[in-house]
Amino acid sequence: MPVIYRPARTDDLQRAGELVVHSLNELCERHGFGPMATVRPPIFSQFSLRDDPNGLWVAEEADQIRGFAFSWVAGELWFLAQLFVSPGQQGRGIGRELLLRTFEHALKAKAIVRALITFAFNSVSQGLYIRHGLFPRYPIYNFSVAREDLIRRLSGETLRYELLKNTPSHLEHLAKIDICALGVSRAKHHRFLINDGASGGILLYADDECVGYAYVADGHIGPLAVRRKTALGAAFRTALNLAAGSTASQVSAFIPSPCEAALSAAIEHEMRVTVPMVLMSSNDFGNWTQYLPRNPGFM
Repeated sequence: MPVIYRPARTDDLQRAGELVVHSLNELCERHGFGPMATVRPPIFSQFSLRDDPNGLWVAEEADQIRGFAFSWVAGELWFLAQLFVSPGQQGRGIGRELLLRTFEHALKAKAIVRALITFAFNSVSQGLYIRHGLFPRYPIYNFSVAREDLIRRLSGETLRYELLKNTPSHLEHLAKIDICALGVSRAKHHRFLINDGASGGILLYADDECVGYAYVADGHIGPLAVRRKTALGAAFRTALNLAAGSTASQVSAFIPSPCEAALSAAIEHEMRVTVPMVLMSSNDFGNWTQYLPRNPGFM
């Protein structure tokens, strides 16, 4: 039977998430890394499907999902959150066909910038993206440390903070910070995080000025953004303290290479690089000395 490419439906998303986890773990193990993903409820993809169904596609054959693609748009930024083909089905052109359909999403949205985060060791996917005009920009490193070890090493300057709420004043602060760090507002994504029941968000203050924000969920830091890079080190240390107070066994964060203050703080706290990734985009955007992504799908 031929492969059918169609828009994703709500009842596809759990199966698609299982395909993504299986494909991702198979890729990591094939390159000498252990499995790094577990199947979870598809909360973000469900949210994104309701918000903009043009960005989610499945490749289906004989009632089996062979591939899944998921993109979202914020302002002029189009971001490819996921593009995975089931192991054993690769080499059939499924990834290319799904990518073309997500690019149609970017065109419809009139996005100026196209971007994604992928594994630095996945040369096949990078070649595919380069052929379509997305080029490597910055390495991004996933750092991790045992929470009990982190607690013993906490040190350095921190910032005053208050808990994030879904209020006009807090959302205004978030929008201004995102414009400084990324060049676009991500108001809908902040509403998602504030209301997801799992992420603890904070606004960060230097004296009386709101200089940044951070989220922590199950010991993982991100996204984190600051108005200016001089606030990054103290902002990251504040997030480390918040994560250390959780019940998670590990504390982790994705840190881009331009975020030197956060990289230095991670090493000082003996966090270790676990998985290398890379930001790819059609052109430069934002200021990546001021932003730590949540994960490769959410950015």
